[in-house]
Parts: sequence; C-alpha cells; structure tokens
Amino acid sequence: MRAQILLNVMIAFLWMLLIDADAPRLSTFFAGYIVGMMIIFMLHRFFGSAFYLKRLISCIKLLFTFISELVKSSILVLKQILSPKLKIQPGIFRYETILESDIEITMISLLLTLTPGSVVMEVMPEGNVLYVHAMDVEKERGAIISQLKNYEKAITEVTRS
Repeated sequence: MRAQILLNVMIAFLWMLLIDADAPRLSTFFAGYIVGMMIIFMLHRFFGSAFYLKRLISCIKLLFTFISELVKSSILVLKQILSPKLKIQPGIFRYETILESDIEITMISLLLTLTPGSVVMEVMPEGNVLYVHAMDVEKERGAIISQLKNYEKAITEVTRS
C-alpha cells in the first residue's frame, strides 16, 4: 500500500513538472494524481496487494462507524445521567471476538474504550476474549455487542483487504 501511494505521488509530481511550463500549480498536481491512480489501478495486480484506494475507503468507513457509534453511545449515557433517578447496574461481561492479530485486538479495545459507557478491562492471553465493563449491563449489553460487531466488521475490512 505504501509503495502504491508513493508511486502515485511521484507520478503526480512528474505530471506537474512536465505539464506546467511557467510555474507548478496544485491543480495540475491533483490532475496528475488522478492519472496516477488510474495507472496504478490498471497495474495493481503486479504489486502483489490490493489497490490502495480500497483500503483507504475502508479506513474512512471505520472512522464514520466510530463517529456513529460514539454519537449513539453518548446519547444513551446522556439519557442515563440526566434521568432523575440513577438506575444503573454496572457489570462485566465476556465477549469472544473474531479478530486475530494483536493490532486488530488493540484497535477494537481502543475504539470501545473511547465510546462512553463501556471499557475493555482485560484481554485474555489467547487474544480472542475481551472482558468489557459496562455502565449498565442490563440495558446496554445488546447495544455494546452491536457496537463490537460493527467495529469487527470495519476493522476486518481495513486489515484483511
């Protein structure tokens, strides 16, 4: 992926140098970048990896998934905090993940910890079991598991594509 991005930037820079006679322009660089993307797309099978734009789009999807889950979780926590009586049942539950590598486990742990109302307390040495503390286990367990499933899907798109 890094080689493809670097090659695309080099193609865009060369395009800008060859097209602009008087002074380099940013618009010519972007045009060269698009031309470079088309060239790399046609030749990406020779790199031995997928086209880098696919992974970049997956990263953007992961970011939007995180923002979406952050907003949903924040609204749930805000409702609980602003209620007249605090009726929460904090607790811990076990979750088995489909993620395998250390970076995937770290990503899901950090993403879940950054959303309000839950935190990953421990990751088992095998790496596929997370112990999650929730602010209200009774009401939010399903929502947290849904969050984890969404994160797993987005993370696997980024790391395994």
